[in-house]
Amino acid sequence: MATDEHTANRAAMEQAVAALRALEARAAAKSEQRRDRFRERGQLTPRERLARLLDPGMPFLRLHSLAGYLADTGDADASIPGSTFIGGIGFVSGVRCMVVVDDSGINAGALSPMALQAALSMQDIALRQKLPFLHLVESAGANLMNYKVEDWAHGGAVFRNLARLSAAGLPTIAVLHGPSTAGGAYMPGMSDYVIAVKKNGMAALAGAALVYAATGERARDADLGGAGMHATVSGLVEYLAENDAHAIAMARKLMARLDWNRDMETRQRRFAAPLLEPATLADIVPADPREPYDAHELVSRLVDGSQVEAFKPGFGPATLCLQAAIHGHPAGILANNGPIDPDGAAKATHFIQACDQAGMALVFLNNTTGYMVGTDYERAGMIKHGSKMIQAVANASVPKITLYAGASFGAGNYGMCGIAFEPDFLFAWPTSRSGVMGGEQAARTMSVVARAGAARRGVEPDEAQLERQEAAIRALFDRQSSPFYTSGRILDHGVIDPRDSRKVIAFCLDTCMEARARRLRPNSFGVARI
Repeated sequence: MATDEHTANRAAMEQAVAALRALEARAAAKSEQRRDRFRERGQLTPRERLARLLDPGMPFLRLHSLAGYLADTGDADASIPGSTFIGGIGFVSGVRCMVVVDDSGINAGALSPMALQAALSMQDIALRQKLPFLHLVESAGANLMNYKVEDWAHGGAVFRNLARLSAAGLPTIAVLHGPSTAGGAYMPGMSDYVIAVKKNGMAALAGAALVYAATGERARDADLGGAGMHATVSGLVEYLAENDAHAIAMARKLMARLDWNRDMETRQRRFAAPLLEPATLADIVPADPREPYDAHELVSRLVDGSQVEAFKPGFGPATLCLQAAIHGHPAGILANNGPIDPDGAAKATHFIQACDQAGMALVFLNNTTGYMVGTDYERAGMIKHGSKMIQAVANASVPKITLYAGASFGAGNYGMCGIAFEPDFLFAWPTSRSGVMGGEQAARTMSVVARAGAARRGVEPDEAQLERQEAAIRALFDRQSSPFYTSGRILDHGVIDPRDSRKVIAFCLDTCMEARARRLRPNSFGVARI
């Protein structure tokens, strides 16, 4: 039965989701402004390319949709998150793949620093989850007007990762829709298969302008790196397409010919829907992470049949350790009903190790201010027990899925498998918060330090100055704890609508379990072209 509190929670959550969707829509709207230019060149837009590549009706898990938010500019109204690429996991000819599409409608697809970090993240996921890597290429490369030497130095990891994917036995496919110059030329160069579009596709270490500046040679782009030249002279291109649509059709046929799923057993998992509708997550979880709620209510809307088995429920009760199933996948679930105390950390350590022994995936539902502090907790071994929990998380070899459903602060973030502990997937709700501590706690801490310093000097603290300091610290910490801000800096794999949590977690578990069942055929160096 809906209450006034439920109604208020739902309204606040819907407002947060609307803010998320508005941010995600910015890049699409910006790219769409170039639609006429794409048509003049006889091209599909980047989003049309993606739609034609993916299997109709199959799920697509978008990754890093907020990459670069408030990193490209400090102006929240002008920032365009997720610009210059669209990436995620989807199905191509029945095969689960990592797909990256350059959005050349924005800055000609030039790679920004955060887009680079997102690309590296998606390559890492592809390697860990044994996913073929498909890249629809049309990029101006790095933006020389914003050149930073560290971006160039770290950018080489994109090509290193392509080599490692190929060596691991994972197909890498590049579809060359437009220019790919300078370092970007190695995107097709390092791929196992290259499909290029006549006239528009182009790959060269230097375009005509740079060749003239460097050597004085006057050359045409078509002669330097045109698709036709590469298909007939250099050997860089395996398949020459008439247009974008033809190139994508060829990519789909190529993936089908690889018979990638030939060794995979296909069995339909049977599972019951939750007794409580996942859509009501927006009703029961407060938008303000400082307001408590019972994590059992969250879990019961995520797991099959709303059935859970509690592990040591009476010991360290604020830390929930539950066994359940999600879309038929057995999972150990850790959730928080408050800070983690020594007993809760010890219990979680035992639980994580038992799940790892059983080969059971771990799902971390974060809503904690961290490990308990104070004399009694220190004497009870909080550091020791918290460290054991962190050690267990770091070394668990089973799939790990993390969701920031509320607060995720301090070392509690580490014990609950934050980004530094390399979960297989990490998503955040738009109302969640993460950081070393909340803004209010940080402001009060620094005021206590300032007052103690004043007392040592024998002077009265300047209360007006302390008030200004507190306001500045609160703003600094609260701004950076926002999931939109942290996602913009690639500190998760994306921000999601809470009502999609069960579907997203299930998709991630499917991906992880498929990876662990797949047998690859690695070689020493990957596929090198002739």
